[in-house]
Amino acid sequence: MSMHQLGDPVILDDMLLYVLWQYQARAGSLVTRMCEAEFGVTRREWRLLAHLALGDGIVSSQLAERTGLDRARTSRALTTLTQKKLVRRTPRPGDHRQVLVDLTDEGRRLYGALLPRVADINRALLAALTPAETALLDGLLVRLQAQADRLAGGRP
Repeated sequence: MSMHQLGDPVILDDMLLYVLWQYQARAGSLVTRMCEAEFGVTRREWRLLAHLALGDGIVSSQLAERTGLDRARTSRALTTLTQKKLVRRTPRPGDHRQVLVDLTDEGRRLYGALLPRVADINRALLAALTPAETALLDGLLVRLQAQADRLAGGRP
């Protein structure tokens, strides 16, 4: 594996976003294969389940925002998860135009079985780094996220 010129990119392989995308594509395929083959959910469905497991009931538009998915994809995935009996939709108290989405007991069981397996894959990936390097990477990613947020908001 060759080093990239991230600070002064001259080809596509030097672009930070492309390097990160390649990493996600390779490493993410491990999660995707496991989700689909062993648990019968897509990686997108897994992402929604994981976010739903964090709380009690959320409007699908808020879920889309949290997961970084567009509303249409979120809605389609939630329909599939509802058909699989992993998610339930209930009218929001006081405003029946909105629907709250949360995990069913079966959805919580699937999440409880899948989360440790995904965490194992993450630990295996980070095993290439020392604990100090992992902490450094975490800090760098936080800074890069803050910079991306600033750029997306139109601020330098």
